[in-house]
Amino acid sequence: MTVTNGKVSLKHLVTMETLSNEEVFGLIQRGLAFKRGQADFQTDRQYFASNLFFENSTRTHKSFEMAELKLRMGMIDFDAKTSSVNKGETLYDTILTMSALGVDICVVRHPDVDYYKQLIDSPTIQTSIVNGGDGSGQHPSQSLLDLMTIYEEFDGFEGLKVVIAGDITHSRVAKSNMQILKRLGAEIYFAGPSQWYSDEFDVYGQHIAIDDMIEEVDVMMLLRVQHERHDGNESFSKEEYNRCYGLTDDRYKRLKSTAIVMHPAPVNRDVEIDDHLVEAPKSRIVRQMTNGVFVRMAILEAVLNGKA
Repeated sequence: MTVTNGKVSLKHLVTMETLSNEEVFGLIQRGLAFKRGQADFQTDRQYFASNLFFENSTRTHKSFEMAELKLRMGMIDFDAKTSSVNKGETLYDTILTMSALGVDICVVRHPDVDYYKQLIDSPTIQTSIVNGGDGSGQHPSQSLLDLMTIYEEFDGFEGLKVVIAGDITHSRVAKSNMQILKRLGAEIYFAGPSQWYSDEFDVYGQHIAIDDMIEEVDVMMLLRVQHERHDGNESFSKEEYNRCYGLTDDRYKRLKSTAIVMHPAPVNRDVEIDDHLVEAPKSRIVRQMTNGVFVRMAILEAVLNGKA
């Protein structure tokens, strides 16, 4: 991974931990350039991408498709429901096939944490892997679009107070963001049910009650309650969660005028956030979705730079 003349070159993007600060800022700046119409993308040949999603997705899947279309890449359709996965084909053999067919980039979402390790270590597989989310592990493209949204608002990260609130243990978004935001100089705080928090996160920040920081926070980063990763035995109702841990109208009014509200979506309305606040003036939830296209263009371009 390198940065040359402001352009990032990557072989794969599977975790935020492998990116240097220079590469992170390079991808943010390139995403902003694409958004502003200031980026000129040219390739030496036709490149091909395939999006292999083994878990449901709207924003990540479709924004990668939009990014690929904007970069004039050829898209090779893949549907797990109609593929040989249903005949017992392994993920490795599916990617091996895509590589043999000439697919340059595979964007993969898979329920297994660290699924990508055997793929990027293979001497035979030549396709590049972009991690679209691995179970409760990492979600680097979501983290980068979050960083782009924060940078667009504050022009940096040093000293910002960021509260990551909600289902932290099960959130790949939380894990990616806590690591990189801490490294970039932000002050991290965690809020939400104690049973969805682990002491392993103490190295990045401290666990607090949401009301203890509501007047001081710069970035309120809400997380979706991931019911599909729970055992169905949550000890509180949706109404109780909203009242104790969610962004209610009262808490919203207590935020600083310069504070912003974020959420990776999909949003459980009236659970993590009151329904009418999703598109409120301090909310950047819609902007996050828009920025997702442009930062994913930057990611794909960086991988194509690595291939060139």
